[in-house]
Amino acid sequence: MATDESVPHRPLVFAHRGASAAFAEHTRAAYLQALADGADGVECDVHLTRDQHVVLLHDANLDRTSDGTGPVADRTLQELRLLDFSSWKGVRIPEKYGARSEQFLTLAELLGILRAAGRPVGLAIELKHPSPYQLKLEDRVLSVLRSEGWDPGTSSVDNVRVTFMSFSPDSVKHLLRTVPAEFICQLVDEIDVDEIREELGLGVLTGSAIANVMKAAQLEGERILDDCEVRLAGPGIDYVRHHARTVQRWLESGRRFRVWTVDSERDVALCQGLGIHEITTNMPARVLAQL
Repeated sequence: MATDESVPHRPLVFAHRGASAAFAEHTRAAYLQALADGADGVECDVHLTRDQHVVLLHDANLDRTSDGTGPVADRTLQELRLLDFSSWKGVRIPEKYGARSEQFLTLAELLGILRAAGRPVGLAIELKHPSPYQLKLEDRVLSVLRSEGWDPGTSSVDNVRVTFMSFSPDSVKHLLRTVPAEFICQLVDEIDVDEIREELGLGVLTGSAIANVMKAAQLEGERILDDCEVRLAGPGIDYVRHHARTVQRWLESGRRFRVWTVDSERDVALCQGLGIHEITTNMPARVLAQL
Protein backbone atom coordinates (compact mmCIF):
# COMPACT_ATOMS: atom_id res chain seq x y z
CA MET A 1 0.00 0.00 0.00
CA ALA A 2 1.22 3.51 -0.77
CA THR A 3 2.98 5.27 2.07
CA ASP A 4 2.08 8.66 3.47
CA GLU A 5 5.17 10.16 1.88
CA SER A 6 4.27 8.94 -1.61
CA VAL A 7 0.82 10.62 -1.57
CA PRO A 8 1.23 13.75 0.57
CA HIS A 9 -1.42 15.66 -1.39
CA ARG A 10 -4.47 13.60 -0.55
CA PRO A 11 -6.02 11.02 1.79
CA LEU A 12 -5.91 7.38 0.79
CA VAL A 13 -9.20 6.18 -0.69
CA PHE A 14 -10.72 2.86 0.39
CA ALA A 15 -13.66 1.41 -1.54
CA HIS A 16 -16.47 0.64 0.91
CA ARG A 17 -17.51 -2.99 0.29
CA GLY A 18 -15.91 -2.44 -3.11
CA ALA A 19 -17.20 0.13 -5.59
CA SER A 20 -20.63 -0.47 -4.09
CA ALA A 21 -22.37 2.47 -5.73
CA ALA A 22 -21.68 0.80 -9.09
CA PHE A 23 -22.20 -2.89 -8.30
CA ALA A 24 -23.74 -4.96 -5.49
CA GLU A 25 -21.67 -4.63 -2.32
CA HIS A 26 -19.03 -7.24 -1.51
CA THR A 27 -19.24 -8.85 -4.96
CA ARG A 28 -16.40 -9.75 -7.30
CA ALA A 29 -17.61 -7.03 -9.68
CA ALA A 30 -17.56 -4.36 -6.94
CA TYR A 31 -13.98 -5.15 -5.97
CA LEU A 32 -12.69 -5.43 -9.53
CA GLN A 33 -14.31 -2.08 -10.32
CA ALA A 34 -12.71 -0.52 -7.22
CA LEU A 35 -9.29 -1.62 -8.43
CA ALA A 36 -10.04 -0.35 -11.94
CA ASP A 37 -11.08 2.98 -10.40
CA GLY A 38 -7.65 3.26 -8.78
CA ALA A 39 -8.72 2.85 -5.15
CA ASP A 40 -5.77 2.69 -2.75
CA GLY A 41 -7.54 -0.04 -0.81
CA VAL A 42 -10.83 -1.85 -0.26
CA GLU A 43 -12.98 -2.49 2.79
CA CYS A 44 -14.93 -5.64 3.60
CA ASP A 45 -17.15 -7.00 6.38
CA VAL A 46 -16.78 -10.61 7.47
CA HIS A 47 -18.98 -13.29 9.04
CA LEU A 48 -18.55 -17.00 9.72
CA THR A 49 -20.62 -19.67 8.02
CA ARG A 50 -21.93 -22.73 9.83
CA ASP A 51 -18.90 -24.68 8.58
CA GLN A 52 -16.54 -21.89 9.73
CA HIS A 53 -15.62 -20.26 6.44
CA VAL A 54 -14.94 -16.49 6.47
CA VAL A 55 -17.29 -14.83 3.99
CA LEU A 56 -17.88 -11.26 2.87
CA LEU A 57 -21.24 -9.88 3.96
CA HIS A 58 -22.30 -6.85 5.95
CA ASP A 59 -25.55 -8.09 7.46
CA ALA A 60 -25.91 -11.02 9.83
CA ASN A 61 -28.95 -12.04 7.76
CA LEU A 62 -29.21 -12.84 4.07
CA ASP A 63 -32.49 -11.06 3.32
CA ARG A 64 -31.28 -7.64 2.13
CA THR A 65 -28.47 -8.61 -0.25
CA SER A 66 -29.46 -12.01 -1.62
CA ASP A 67 -32.40 -14.13 -2.68
CA GLY A 68 -31.96 -16.15 0.52
CA THR A 69 -33.29 -15.53 3.99
CA GLY A 70 -32.24 -16.10 7.58
CA PRO A 71 -28.89 -15.94 9.40
CA VAL A 72 -25.62 -16.27 7.50
CA ALA A 73 -24.31 -18.35 10.43
CA ASP A 74 -26.93 -21.04 9.76
CA ARG A 75 -25.70 -21.73 6.22
CA THR A 76 -22.70 -23.67 4.94
CA LEU A 77 -20.43 -22.15 2.31
CA GLN A 78 -21.81 -24.55 -0.29
CA GLU A 79 -25.36 -23.45 0.51
CA LEU A 80 -24.41 -19.79 0.20
CA ARG A 81 -22.79 -20.43 -3.19
CA LEU A 82 -26.24 -21.34 -4.54
CA LEU A 83 -27.72 -17.93 -3.70
CA ASP A 84 -27.79 -14.82 -5.89
CA PHE A 85 -25.95 -11.90 -4.24
CA SER A 86 -25.91 -9.45 -7.15
CA SER A 87 -29.30 -9.21 -8.89
CA TRP A 88 -30.90 -7.09 -6.13
CA LYS A 89 -28.78 -4.15 -7.29
CA GLY A 90 -30.43 -4.17 -10.72
CA VAL A 91 -27.14 -3.62 -12.56
CA ARG A 92 -25.78 -5.74 -15.40
CA ILE A 93 -22.39 -7.27 -14.60
CA PRO A 94 -19.84 -7.05 -17.44
CA GLU A 95 -18.60 -10.43 -18.61
CA LYS A 96 -15.03 -9.55 -17.58
CA TYR A 97 -16.22 -9.31 -13.94
CA GLY A 98 -17.48 -12.88 -13.82
CA ALA A 99 -20.78 -14.70 -13.91
CA ARG A 100 -23.59 -14.11 -11.43
CA SER A 101 -22.65 -17.38 -9.73
CA GLU A 102 -19.10 -16.08 -9.14
CA GLN A 103 -20.00 -12.86 -7.31
CA PHE A 104 -20.15 -14.21 -3.74
CA LEU A 105 -16.70 -14.17 -2.13
CA THR A 106 -14.76 -15.64 0.76
CA LEU A 107 -11.96 -13.67 2.41
CA ALA A 108 -9.38 -15.91 0.69
CA GLU A 109 -10.96 -15.20 -2.70
CA LEU A 110 -10.84 -11.44 -2.12
CA LEU A 111 -7.16 -11.76 -1.24
CA GLY A 112 -6.64 -13.52 -4.57
CA ILE A 113 -8.28 -10.63 -6.42
CA LEU A 114 -6.14 -8.06 -4.60
CA ARG A 115 -2.92 -10.00 -5.09
CA ALA A 116 -3.59 -9.97 -8.83
CA ALA A 117 -3.89 -6.17 -8.86
CA GLY A 118 -0.22 -5.79 -9.75
CA ARG A 119 0.29 -2.90 -7.32
CA PRO A 120 0.26 -2.20 -3.58
CA VAL A 121 -3.28 -2.22 -2.20
CA GLY A 122 -4.82 -2.02 1.27
CA LEU A 123 -7.40 -4.39 2.72
CA ALA A 124 -9.47 -3.16 5.68
CA ILE A 125 -11.34 -6.06 7.31
CA GLU A 126 -14.26 -5.23 9.59
CA LEU A 127 -15.14 -8.00 12.05
CA LYS A 128 -18.89 -7.92 12.60
CA HIS A 129 -20.37 -8.31 16.08
CA PRO A 130 -22.38 -9.57 17.78
CA SER A 131 -21.47 -12.91 16.21
CA PRO A 132 -22.94 -16.26 17.30
CA TYR A 133 -19.37 -17.55 17.12
CA GLN A 134 -18.07 -14.68 19.29
CA LEU A 135 -14.28 -14.21 19.12
CA LYS A 136 -13.83 -17.35 17.07
CA LEU A 137 -14.49 -14.98 14.16
CA GLU A 138 -11.20 -13.17 14.84
CA ASP A 139 -9.32 -16.45 15.23
CA ARG A 140 -10.65 -17.81 11.93
CA VAL A 141 -9.79 -14.58 10.08
CA LEU A 142 -6.24 -14.73 11.37
CA SER A 143 -6.05 -18.43 10.49
CA VAL A 144 -7.12 -17.72 6.91
CA LEU A 145 -4.57 -14.92 6.61
CA ARG A 146 -1.77 -17.10 7.97
CA SER A 147 -2.62 -19.83 5.48
CA GLU A 148 -2.23 -17.19 2.74
CA GLY A 149 1.22 -16.17 3.96
CA TRP A 150 0.32 -13.20 6.16
CA ASP A 151 3.29 -11.65 8.00
CA PRO A 152 2.13 -10.23 11.39
CA GLY A 153 5.08 -7.84 11.65
CA THR A 154 4.16 -5.95 8.49
CA SER A 155 0.55 -7.19 8.35
CA SER A 156 1.08 -7.94 4.68
CA VAL A 157 0.24 -10.72 2.25
CA ASP A 158 2.51 -10.08 -0.74
CA ASN A 159 1.33 -6.70 -2.14
CA VAL A 160 -1.69 -6.50 0.18
CA ARG A 161 -1.42 -4.57 3.47
CA VAL A 162 -4.08 -5.75 5.90
CA THR A 163 -5.72 -3.76 8.71
CA PHE A 164 -8.44 -4.89 11.11
CA MET A 165 -11.48 -2.96 12.34
CA SER A 166 -14.39 -3.44 14.71
CA PHE A 167 -16.93 -1.50 16.73
CA SER A 168 -16.51 -4.16 19.41
CA PRO A 169 -13.86 -3.28 22.02
CA ASP A 170 -13.67 -6.99 22.89
CA SER A 171 -12.75 -7.76 19.29
CA VAL A 172 -10.10 -5.03 19.27
CA LYS A 173 -8.58 -6.25 22.56
CA HIS A 174 -8.53 -9.83 21.28
CA LEU A 175 -6.77 -8.78 18.07
CA LEU A 176 -4.17 -6.83 20.05
CA ARG A 177 -2.85 -10.15 21.42
CA THR A 178 -1.63 -11.06 17.94
CA VAL A 179 -1.68 -7.99 15.71
CA PRO A 180 0.47 -4.87 16.20
CA ALA A 181 -1.57 -1.84 17.34
CA GLU A 182 -0.68 0.15 14.22
CA PHE A 183 -2.79 -2.23 12.10
CA ILE A 184 -5.93 -2.16 14.29
CA CYS A 185 -8.77 0.36 13.95
CA GLN A 186 -11.32 1.07 16.66
CA LEU A 187 -14.56 2.09 14.97
CA VAL A 188 -16.87 4.63 16.61
CA ASP A 189 -20.24 5.96 15.50
CA GLU A 190 -22.76 8.65 16.35
CA ILE A 191 -25.51 6.82 18.25
CA ASP A 192 -29.12 7.93 17.79
CA VAL A 193 -31.54 5.90 19.94
CA ASP A 194 -34.62 6.77 17.84
CA GLU A 195 -32.81 5.88 14.62
CA ILE A 196 -31.68 2.53 16.04
CA ARG A 197 -35.22 1.67 17.15
CA GLU A 198 -36.65 2.55 13.76
CA GLU A 199 -33.92 0.74 11.79
CA LEU A 200 -34.31 -2.47 13.80
CA GLY A 201 -38.09 -2.22 14.11
CA LEU A 202 -37.95 -2.29 17.91
CA GLY A 203 -40.16 -0.93 20.64
CA VAL A 204 -39.14 1.86 23.00
CA LEU A 205 -37.82 -0.35 25.81
CA THR A 206 -35.99 -2.91 23.66
CA GLY A 207 -34.58 -0.26 21.34
CA SER A 208 -33.35 1.81 24.27
CA ALA A 209 -31.75 -1.24 25.90
CA ILE A 210 -29.85 -2.09 22.73
CA ALA A 211 -28.83 1.53 22.27
CA ASN A 212 -27.49 1.57 25.84
CA VAL A 213 -25.36 -1.50 25.11
CA MET A 214 -24.05 0.19 21.95
CA LYS A 215 -23.34 3.37 23.89
CA ALA A 216 -21.35 1.46 26.51
CA ALA A 217 -19.31 -0.17 23.75
CA GLN A 218 -18.70 3.22 22.17
CA LEU A 219 -17.49 4.71 25.46
CA GLU A 220 -15.01 1.86 25.82
CA GLY A 221 -13.95 2.34 22.20
CA GLU A 222 -13.36 6.03 22.86
CA ARG A 223 -11.29 5.11 25.91
CA ILE A 224 -9.16 2.77 23.79
CA LEU A 225 -8.47 5.66 21.42
CA ASP A 226 -7.92 8.15 24.26
CA ASP A 227 -5.32 5.81 25.76
CA CYS A 228 -3.66 5.24 22.35
CA GLU A 229 -4.06 1.47 22.61
CA VAL A 230 -4.52 1.30 18.83
CA ARG A 231 -3.16 3.60 16.16
CA LEU A 232 -6.17 3.76 13.84
CA ALA A 233 -9.32 5.74 14.69
CA GLY A 234 -12.39 4.89 12.60
CA PRO A 235 -15.19 7.40 13.16
CA GLY A 236 -18.20 7.75 10.87
CA ILE A 237 -18.56 11.09 9.09
CA ASP A 238 -21.46 12.06 11.41
CA TYR A 239 -19.20 11.46 14.41
CA VAL A 240 -16.53 13.69 12.85
CA ARG A 241 -19.10 16.48 12.43
CA HIS A 242 -20.54 16.25 15.95
CA HIS A 243 -17.38 15.55 17.99
CA ALA A 244 -14.92 18.05 16.56
CA ARG A 245 -12.95 18.47 19.80
CA THR A 246 -12.52 14.71 20.29
CA VAL A 247 -11.45 14.28 16.66
CA GLN A 248 -8.93 17.11 17.00
CA ARG A 249 -7.54 15.63 20.23
CA TRP A 250 -7.05 12.20 18.62
CA LEU A 251 -5.44 13.76 15.55
CA GLU A 252 -3.03 15.71 17.74
CA SER A 253 -2.19 12.56 19.72
CA GLY A 254 -1.00 10.84 16.55
CA ARG A 255 -4.01 8.64 15.79
CA ARG A 256 -4.27 7.81 12.10
CA PHE A 257 -7.82 8.48 10.88
CA ARG A 258 -10.00 6.33 8.61
CA VAL A 259 -13.40 8.00 8.17
CA TRP A 260 -16.48 6.32 6.71
CA THR A 261 -18.71 6.52 4.63
CA VAL A 262 -17.68 9.63 2.71
CA ASP A 263 -19.54 10.10 -0.58
CA SER A 264 -20.55 13.76 -0.92
CA GLU A 265 -18.19 16.46 -2.20
CA ARG A 266 -18.82 18.44 0.97
CA ASP A 267 -17.77 15.56 3.23
CA VAL A 268 -14.69 14.81 1.12
CA ALA A 269 -13.66 18.46 1.42
CA LEU A 270 -14.27 18.39 5.18
CA CYS A 271 -12.03 15.33 5.59
CA GLN A 272 -9.31 16.80 3.42
CA GLY A 273 -9.42 20.07 5.33
CA LEU A 274 -9.09 18.28 8.68
CA GLY A 275 -6.09 16.30 7.49
CA ILE A 276 -7.87 12.93 7.58
CA HIS A 277 -5.52 10.17 6.40
CA GLU A 278 -7.96 7.69 4.85
CA ILE A 279 -11.45 8.01 3.39
CA THR A 280 -13.82 5.08 2.93
CA THR A 281 -16.35 5.64 0.16
CA ASN A 282 -18.90 3.85 -2.02
CA MET A 283 -17.69 5.95 -4.96
CA PRO A 284 -13.89 5.67 -5.22
CA ALA A 285 -13.64 7.03 -8.77
CA ARG A 286 -15.59 10.19 -7.97
CA VAL A 287 -13.77 10.82 -4.69
CA LEU A 288 -10.37 10.33 -6.33
CA ALA A 289 -11.36 12.76 -9.09
CA GLN A 290 -12.29 15.39 -6.48
CA LEU A 291 -9.10 14.87 -4.49
